[in-house]
Amino acid sequence: MTVFGCRVCGAALTVPVSEVALPVHAHQKYGNGPGSLEPALESGTFAVDPLPSGPPWRPWEELGTGEAEALGWYGRRVRVSVGPPGRVLVGPGDVRGSVIDPALVGEYGCCGLDGVEPNTVCVSCRTPVATRIDDCGLRQAIWLYPPAIRVLEGGPGPHPVLDWSDLMDQRPGVPLSEPDGGWNPMWEAAVASALAHLLAASGGDQIVIADQRVAEVFRPMLDRLLGPPGAGPERTLALAGPGLPPADGDLALVPVHPQTGRVWPVAPPVRAVPLAWDAWRHLAFHREPAPVGRSVPMLPEALPALLPSHRLMPDGRIFLDVLARLPEAGQPWLRAIYERGRPYHYSYFVF
Repeated sequence: MTVFGCRVCGAALTVPVSEVALPVHAHQKYGNGPGSLEPALESGTFAVDPLPSGPPWRPWEELGTGEAEALGWYGRRVRVSVGPPGRVLVGPGDVRGSVIDPALVGEYGCCGLDGVEPNTVCVSCRTPVATRIDDCGLRQAIWLYPPAIRVLEGGPGPHPVLDWSDLMDQRPGVPLSEPDGGWNPMWEAAVASALAHLLAASGGDQIVIADQRVAEVFRPMLDRLLGPPGAGPERTLALAGPGLPPADGDLALVPVHPQTGRVWPVAPPVRAVPLAWDAWRHLAFHREPAPVGRSVPMLPEALPALLPSHRLMPDGRIFLDVLARLPEAGQPWLRAIYERGRPYHYSYFVF
């Protein structure tokens, strides 16, 4: 198990937690409320964001030749953080020994708390140790501040790492639609990230998708960004992963292990396009229930989940954030798509 504590006084700040991969929707903002979104992590887990976060910030114009790439950025940004890397994400219910300090809340947020600087202090010594997030449209979260924390106890934690076959059995995926008929926010984030990787792997060629389920999700955006198949060079995209035949063709839509972050391996020359496990699992194996006779009643929860009436709109900010971290973003054709998304304004790509 892993327990995080205050670096100054040693007081415990979390319950025992197990490390998982940072979800692609960890930083998601969805709509404008009312209320915050569900936490990105399940109870008893934590994830580490390896990227720098918070102040100090460097305006893009001040970065010299090669500095942005050295920091992992290949697409233009408003500014780049050069703060401490390694923020630790935990669920609000897994935190102990800390309290929100009104003096640190600042002016961020609308209906709740937001920001990147600590607003939560250790109860024992009053050291700022974390940032509480619960503003409207944001994922509820506690981000532990790296310079103020340390690991008190290390170990595997309460959630053992599952192999791919166990994931197939125990984590069946997330449906595309919400009970109210809208798209699931996790899907909008997962597809946005996968779309960025897919564009980078395409080389600008049109994408041919034989699988109807994959085409229903990705075809509308690909037609808009690359054009429909038949107008130039083409590459094929197919599903691959546990329980499916080995990948062939050009590109393979494969799962990312939700605990380790490992991408399902494919053999060259096939190129992997990662998709969050919960989306991939549903897309690859979910089937609608077979029709039944009129004499057999069907409970509401057994009815098939219908696709929303409007098409899927990937999360524009996540799409740009992921694309900006890929070296291919510097290619002229992909840079044009990236710049169209207004990455250095406070509005984002609308598909």
